[in-house]
Amino acid sequence: MFGNRLKTSLLMAAIVALFGTVGAVLGGAQGMLVALVLGGAMNLWAYWFSDRMVLRMYNAQEVDETSAPGLYRMVRELAEKAQIPMPRVYLIDEDQPNAFATGRNPENAAVAATTGIMRILSERELRGVMAHELAHVKHRDILISTISATMAGAISSLAQLGLFFGGRDGEGRPGNPVVSIIVMFVAPLAAMLIQFAISRAREFDADRGGAQISGDPQALASALDKIHRYARGIPMATAEAHPATAQMMIMNPLSGGGMAGLFSTHPDTGERIARLTAMANVVSTY
Repeated sequence: MFGNRLKTSLLMAAIVALFGTVGAVLGGAQGMLVALVLGGAMNLWAYWFSDRMVLRMYNAQEVDETSAPGLYRMVRELAEKAQIPMPRVYLIDEDQPNAFATGRNPENAAVAATTGIMRILSERELRGVMAHELAHVKHRDILISTISATMAGAISSLAQLGLFFGGRDGEGRPGNPVVSIIVMFVAPLAAMLIQFAISRAREFDADRGGAQISGDPQALASALDKIHRYARGIPMATAEAHPATAQMMIMNPLSGGGMAGLFSTHPDTGERIARLTAMANVVSTY
């Protein structure tokens, strides 16, 4: 777990450094300042409003102990075991089996599950999935994911501005056009790869944390196997329209291409299952 956290810290530092570098290449010292101001504004907005935006994107409906008693009570029991405040609980009317957590901190968190995942998983497997999402909340991964996604988006925006206005050196003179063009195309790709690496590192931690919260690593392993098999054949229209949200899900909702491993928001499902299976006989509780 410590290794994944160190990796996440290093990756976050890398994406911030990349952000400043793009600003400097495209606009010199002033460009770097504009980049930092833009990044700060976007992160501030994301910190306060990203959870509401994502839940609205998926048309998620909040439920309670009356409208979804089984799910609500399950989340409440797991939240008590994880020693975090009870999050808001949402259902999404989507056939693809999936789930995610959002919110800026454990005191302002929400977990959401699709109707598809409610149909295909047993109660034991669903418990493992919701424990995984609560581990994200407990580890504050939802904030890290939001910041990394926002910074990646800001780098893309800077690159587009640079393409429109042209690059500048440190004294405001036109820069090398070849360098500017390279930065404009390579920087967003690099930011995306760093963002994906952050997401993959956090998923391993959440699998381990979820297994500890539920006390049943094998249930989560079984759930991941089932979700993987079903999700590949059931498209998620909202995720296709908003691919930046893919990293939030317990399983990548988007179909992979020829370079799926490099551009995947999630670690290999087989490796996740293998790690959980290895934990099955060494379970501790939070």
